[in-house]
Amino acid sequence: MSEILYQANPSVWRMRPMGTIIAWLMLAGGLLIGLTGNLPYLETLYASFPALHGWQLQPRFLARYAGYGIAAIGAFNLLRWWLTCLVDQLEIYPNEIIWTHGLLAKNYTEINMGSVRTVQVHQSLLQRLVGAGDLLIFTTGDEPELAVHGLPRPNEIREHIRQRASTAG
Repeated sequence: MSEILYQANPSVWRMRPMGTIIAWLMLAGGLLIGLTGNLPYLETLYASFPALHGWQLQPRFLARYAGYGIAAIGAFNLLRWWLTCLVDQLEIYPNEIIWTHGLLAKNYTEINMGSVRTVQVHQSLLQRLVGAGDLLIFTTGDEPELAVHGLPRPNEIREHIRQRASTAG
């Protein structure tokens, strides 16, 4: 293969900015609650429930497990999103575009630069703020041959493809 002109993976932060913030807050807040056992208004809430058949659970005990559970949910989402972004990769070579997707089972999409008809970049306001976008590459027909979401610097990718496709075509 020849030299790589561009190589990128989707970014967790760029694909899910609000979800990433919420997951980090869940992780930090859950660990804080779990380690300290302090949850605002827990004692008053616990006092309003009658005892369950003689079970005596302490409010701090409940708060610790609730905190660890919240932290685990946040950490699980961050890890899941990170692995999803890690297994997707876009590579642009002088003569072709290669999109690789998958961890155990791999899917490869190769597009010759000479067959690229249209490259579209879609960016929402939030994507523009974080420097990300969705890339659609059309070769023939009305459906995109390749649709990649959450790539960093999508206009740079479009320029690479446009320059190479015009010289190849």
